[in-house]
Amino acid sequence: MTESSGSKDQQHPLYNRDRPLIDILLAQEPTDYNLAEFARMRIRYQGFPGARDIQKDLDRVLQKWGLTEAELFEKTRQIHDIGGIYKSRGKKEEQDWN
Repeated sequence: MTESSGSKDQQHPLYNRDRPLIDILLAQEPTDYNLAEFARMRIRYQGFPGARDIQKDLDRVLQKWGLTEAELFEKTRQIHDIGGIYKSRGKKEEQDWN
């Protein structure tokens, strides 16, 4: 393994939980729930020194859905302003960005 910067990629502590979700997003369409989950993953892995496969797949989802990152975040801001996106899915309404 070649390391250009001398730093080693890290394993994200939530990688094993997030990897199946990314695979689901790759296979599905951009519903409000999927957009919210996608934006959450995008923020979580943004700038993270590792999980390169997830970061690459997040870029693929963005391309597949025909969105820019700015459009994604604008849409999800509107979704969260309305609220309740996670309540209908049986999840607690919580901020899980890290």
